[in-house]
Amino acid sequence: MENSFINHLYQAHRMGPRLPEPSLVCKWLEGLLGVLFPEFSNHRYHSQREFNHHFSALRLELYHILESLEEFDGVMAEEVENRFMHRIPQVRDVLMQDAHAILKGDPAAISLTEVIRTYPGFYAIAVFRLAHEFLHLEVPLIPRILTEHAHSKTGVDIHPGATIGPGFCIDHATGVVIGETCLIGKNVKIYQGVTLGALSVRKELAKTKRHPTIEDNVVIYAGATILGGDTIIGHDSIIGGNVWITKSVAPHCRIYYTGYIRQQEATGQQQP
Repeated sequence: MENSFINHLYQAHRMGPRLPEPSLVCKWLEGLLGVLFPEFSNHRYHSQREFNHHFSALRLELYHILESLEEFDGVMAEEVENRFMHRIPQVRDVLMQDAHAILKGDPAAISLTEVIRTYPGFYAIAVFRLAHEFLHLEVPLIPRILTEHAHSKTGVDIHPGATIGPGFCIDHATGVVIGETCLIGKNVKIYQGVTLGALSVRKELAKTKRHPTIEDNVVIYAGATILGGDTIIGHDSIIGGNVWITKSVAPHCRIYYTGYIRQQEATGQQQP
């Protein structure tokens, strides 16, 4: 029995898919972030040549990671590597908009350097935007390796399939959940404990829009839960803390719920 089970495990390993080692993917990620932002780098470059060499080494490392995927051969790996690196300038530009939004939106933030180097919300957004590019390029597994790495470091769980506009700000970060089909507009700010999730759906509906749409210039305070693919939070709205929303909210609305209001409703007294 024991030998049969061990043989079964061996066959599973022998026939299993080729997978990149997650630790290598995460090491590559940290290297790329260090190139994109000096604030993330622990290395001081002494010449343009040295920097170019490091950048080329990161590209080669990405090629080897992609080539290790069972779905890719060398030609496909090189094509995806080129397409991904071509998108890097645009991704960095959007991330700088995110960093400025965090600096502007948090009175405690002193500088962009502080935001980029120390804020878990910015780190989670940066990793999400890189993972999102891989997902668009139909790269398997790696997008989730990246976002789950950020999840473990920051407490922010953003599915790489979400669509998020520039100027995105996550304040305090911990406990934020953003689902796969969520659409978030420009200049949106959310606080800790916010869930942008799905209502219960059958597995066969997994590819439908299951998560809410958050339009431009919305603020969502701590602990709010917004669910459902048909739920739209209109632009320039403010969603208060700890509310539960499964229906759309018109633009320029303020939604809040307090113990005082709950007490008034329970006693049937008229609210002021």
